[in-house]
Amino acid sequence: MQHPKQPTPDLKTLKIWKHHLQDEVDASFLYGVFASLESEPRRKEILSELAEVENRHVLRWQEMLTTYNVTLKKQQPTARARLIAWYARRFDTAFPLSQMLNAEANEVKDYLTLYKNSTLADAKETALILAKESAMHTESLQELTGTSDEPWHKTESGGMLGNVVYGFNDGLTANFGLVAGVIAATPESSIILVTGIVGTVADALSMGASGYLAAKSEQEVYEHEIEVEREEIRLMPDIEEDELALIYQTRGMTKEQARTLAQEIMSNPELALEEKIREELKIVTSHTTPLKEGWITGLSTAIGAFIPVGPFLFAEGAIAIWVAFSLAMLSHFAVGAARSLFTGRGLIRSGLDMFVVGLGVAGVGYLVGGLLERFVFGK
Repeated sequence: MQHPKQPTPDLKTLKIWKHHLQDEVDASFLYGVFASLESEPRRKEILSELAEVENRHVLRWQEMLTTYNVTLKKQQPTARARLIAWYARRFDTAFPLSQMLNAEANEVKDYLTLYKNSTLADAKETALILAKESAMHTESLQELTGTSDEPWHKTESGGMLGNVVYGFNDGLTANFGLVAGVIAATPESSIILVTGIVGTVADALSMGASGYLAAKSEQEVYEHEIEVEREEIRLMPDIEEDELALIYQTRGMTKEQARTLAQEIMSNPELALEEKIREELKIVTSHTTPLKEGWITGLSTAIGAFIPVGPFLFAEGAIAIWVAFSLAMLSHFAVGAARSLFTGRGLIRSGLDMFVVGLGVAGVGYLVGGLLERFVFGK
């Protein structure tokens, strides 16, 4: 029988509930498989308990759906879950367990969102309970996989210096290929210059817009993660306290000291939020804005793109071409060496890699320009 004082869920809501039901079916199946493959008693016990809890989640969603007169077919694991189980049986459970950790992390976020947005009291209650239990599951999986921190928060950032280097690299490589193609098609320096400048402006605007949108999206992700953390502190203070205590223990505190400090911090929700943002999410105060990042990315792209074009402002013919080529190739080596700061590769090797890439791009551009001039525009 339906709840008389609650609205009936629409088709979209029911679809979301069925999706959660299927996820819980898959999780129950997989934890059972992992438990059957585990030989170490403690790990086997943890996995068996997780399977039992997931089975209770299945029953809860089935009860929710049948309450609203939804007819359910016999629940079976999906093909993806069966494939993961096959992998675990054939190889090992390390990779599948890492995938389950990600899945549980996503469930925490999904259930908190469902709790926040649902207008149905029983749905809110279910979402809150399952969010808490999924968060506890991540702790168990972290013990099994040897990881830490709350995996449902993703706040990585590339940084301003990275934007400058990659923007410069994009402008240099793209416009170098364009200029090489035009050189192959025509000896007119004025045409090469105009095309190169237009390419410079287009690349700069494109990369600047991309930099702005990327920074804006990152800012929105940070804001969302902070709001999720705020909800977790309000709804799951016990789990959040455990998480803080664990962080403090990893810094050398005794278990008692860590617990005392965590309790003190959690007694003030705003202070707890600040602490979690800093220590767990690793979000610090930003010293830039999306608009500033867009301008810097666009400007660095324009500088890189202008390098193979600049010589045509002061010279013509073979001299301009060879100067442009030399500057562009040296710049490719330099930007490759700069990229090694982010990739961890050797400076010389990274520089040579970019040198070869630049040479390849120029070669392809020159070949395409020559073919177009001969077969399309030639007389």
